[in-house]
Amino acid sequence: MKNLRKSFFRGNQILFILTVLFGILGIGISIAFAYLLQRLLDVANTGTIDELKKLILFSLIIFAALFLVEMLLKRIKAAFLKKAMLQYKNDAFEMITKKGISSFASETTSSYLSILTNDATYIEDNYLVGLIASIAQLTSFFGALALMIYYNWMMTLAVILSCSIPIGLSIIFGKKLQILEKEISKKNENFMGKVKDLLSGFFIIKSFQAENTAIKLFDNENEELESEKENRKNTEGTINAISSVLSGALQIAVFVVGAFLAIKGDITVGVVLAFVQLMNNIMEPIQTLPALFAKRKAASGLIDKMEGYAKSNEEEVGTLELKNINNGIKFEDVSFSYNDDGELALKDINLNFEKGKSYAVVGESGSGKSTILRLIMRGYLNYTGDIKLDEKELKDVDSTSLYNLLSIVQQDVFIFNSTIKDNITLYKNFDEDKINKAIELAGLRKLIANKGIDFNCGENGVNLSGGERQRISIARSLLKNTEVLLMDEATSALDAETSKAVLDQILSLDELTRIVITHSLKKEELKKFDEIIVMRNGMVQEKGSYEELVEKKDYFYSLCNIGI
Repeated sequence: MKNLRKSFFRGNQILFILTVLFGILGIGISIAFAYLLQRLLDVANTGTIDELKKLILFSLIIFAALFLVEMLLKRIKAAFLKKAMLQYKNDAFEMITKKGISSFASETTSSYLSILTNDATYIEDNYLVGLIASIAQLTSFFGALALMIYYNWMMTLAVILSCSIPIGLSIIFGKKLQILEKEISKKNENFMGKVKDLLSGFFIIKSFQAENTAIKLFDNENEELESEKENRKNTEGTINAISSVLSGALQIAVFVVGAFLAIKGDITVGVVLAFVQLMNNIMEPIQTLPALFAKRKAASGLIDKMEGYAKSNEEEVGTLELKNINNGIKFEDVSFSYNDDGELALKDINLNFEKGKSYAVVGESGSGKSTILRLIMRGYLNYTGDIKLDEKELKDVDSTSLYNLLSIVQQDVFIFNSTIKDNITLYKNFDEDKINKAIELAGLRKLIANKGIDFNCGENGVNLSGGERQRISIARSLLKNTEVLLMDEATSALDAETSKAVLDQILSLDELTRIVITHSLKKEELKKFDEIIVMRNGMVQEKGSYEELVEKKDYFYSLCNIGI
């Protein structure tokens, strides 16, 4: 598994080092301003015109150097952050896509949306930018301290003693900020989940006239998020208010001590002014570093959260490579529940799907039909019993090799916001003859003749009908040319004529093992299957050919007479 912290710096070390170096150089120049002010004031008191001219030239050099350093710093820093975040988000998304279906199914997509959007922004601002800022602030603090010691150790000691109070307060408030940041991340995740739910259910909300309920749900979640953000802002405001007062008070105190030493003749007035200027370089790190450290720690926690999601996949990684399925798929005493303490969705299932044969799975809604397909696709691994592919237990099989042999067409079809061709090929290169064959078998020829293969489907296929989306999904699976085809109500959105034509085409593919879930109990369709599996309450009620089941006049016979 990838270490996401290394993603930021992979091939990016030089840009990071340059960013830090130019940042330190910029701080050094800013500290030099204090020296410049000290020299200008002392020259004004006791110097000559020639000394003043030299200081003016020195000032121009400093300003030019600062401009050049700041320009280079901003560009190099931007380049570093761009590459760092590109690599981080790419690696994070790659880790998500490599998760198993079962672990992904147990998590909410809003968590991943938050990780790749809000969390990524927070990580950039507080883990990366915070690291660079922390180095700069530490440089500012110790650089200013060194110059102060050079000027006068007694005043430096007074500065250090006076800074103990703001340091203590910053540490206390920094810890509180860390807690608040974690809570905001959690609220953000909940907020995105609620927004996703409400937008996904827009049709239902409108059709049931539940707009007010939806608005209330959104308002409640939004209120919780914004209230937590308000708490953070209030805490930050308190910190800034206390810091501003303390900063002003400490500067006055330093000025008083400096004035006293200047009157005694121990230091010059220019040194007093330099100390006051350098106090900014001392106070700012004291005020900001605890918050920077706290936020960086919170950001580090978000990275750990992402890696934690990835680790949840490790337990289900199989190692056995499956090159083909010669003997079919067997269920031996398989039982399964979606919840550990819940009702069984499947109970003692024994089935044998032989290679090259076609199977229709029928039964009432909730009888366990779709669950059988999900288990075959390795969607859940907490079943009891055995699911074997050529005598290899499914749990031990490498998922990549499994998906090379299986393809599935579901009732709910996902369509990319791209062309019909891209959605059929999933952006892969295929021989045109194979693409055309899949288009023909899926009944897409008329659609492509009317709209063209480069027609844009829109977000999740908004520019297509339900039947057109299903046909694209069927073509996608047939183009994959796997040994096993699973279909879950895959023709439900098609008209009767198209559905029959597509099903006839699929059932004519003799080398293909076909497992089809269907609500249709039409005699002319079911007679074409080698075996019909009848599910009831999570169990196989009966199985056999259409004629055998009708002749038994049992549960299947009653389903055919009353309909499902």
